[in-house]
Amino acid sequence: MEFWLPIVYVAIMGLALLIYVVLDGYDLGVGLLLPAADEREKDIMIASIGPFWDANETWIVLGVGVLLIAFPMAHGAILTALYIPVTLMLMGLILRGVAFDLRVKAGDHRKQLWNRAFFLGSLVAAVSQGWMLGAYVTGLRGDLTSHLFALLIGLTLPAFYLLLGSAWLLMKTEGALFDKALRWARWSVLPTGLGLLAVSIATPIASGAIAAKWFTLPNFIGLLPIPVSCLALYAGIVWLLRRDNWLREGHSWVIFVAIVLICLMASLGLAYSIYPDIIIGEMTIWEASASVSSLLFTLVGIVITLPAILFYTIYVYRVFRGKATELSYD
Repeated sequence: MEFWLPIVYVAIMGLALLIYVVLDGYDLGVGLLLPAADEREKDIMIASIGPFWDANETWIVLGVGVLLIAFPMAHGAILTALYIPVTLMLMGLILRGVAFDLRVKAGDHRKQLWNRAFFLGSLVAAVSQGWMLGAYVTGLRGDLTSHLFALLIGLTLPAFYLLLGSAWLLMKTEGALFDKALRWARWSVLPTGLGLLAVSIATPIASGAIAAKWFTLPNFIGLLPIPVSCLALYAGIVWLLRRDNWLREGHSWVIFVAIVLICLMASLGLAYSIYPDIIIGEMTIWEASASVSSLLFTLVGIVITLPAILFYTIYVYRVFRGKATELSYD
């Protein structure tokens, strides 16, 4: 139990954060795309994420909650080191929530203000999340290399969210907005690819521990399927974005799935790079974990909560599947 429980908890935390990146990632991407649309299109874009965006953030609450409960020492160290980006992210998410409710209810003369606020909140949240990821991967060192790497991730993650948001709109819209979403996806796929390449090169440079895990034999050969599959999926996305008619026939979901698979492979690579540490070079998951009795007690709640959240998520996405309709606040 003492060995396996921390592994179970870190797997649950990783799963929650992966789902959050995918689900909240696309609606952050839609928020980033908002200024490029006209007024009617903005309403449809908001309507496409309306039933989901608030519930999507449940996953980050679950992930951070598991970190607090199961790894209290790591929770204190991580949130202390990332105090500024965490605060900025929360401010961005709060601004999005306020803007979502007030963009129409405050009246037409204030609608543009709250549209801009929704965009700004999405941008701040996306950049902050990139900053947090970059700082975490470098072991929360706080030196120049760590800051530069955090800046790199902070600038590239929004491009990835733009691609994810565009892919979501391809599934949820039609007509002129579908055509715009296709153009947005084509524009964002190149900076996303350059960002992924830059991060792949910079990560082993920024972290010697990660470089040692990846670039030694036989590890390098065993891990080769991760970058190769990401490259193949990216090439597939670029190719599919040129098949306009095929996408209009209802196959645009393939692009979204391909992006999700890239997220999955990147997460597996990150998990391998970090394990068994929870803070690279500082503490392992066993050193940071709570007592066995505490973990067992909390596990009962997680066994109930996690399936309930999964069921609710699947149910909501099933109920509101299909194309987005005109936005209504009635």
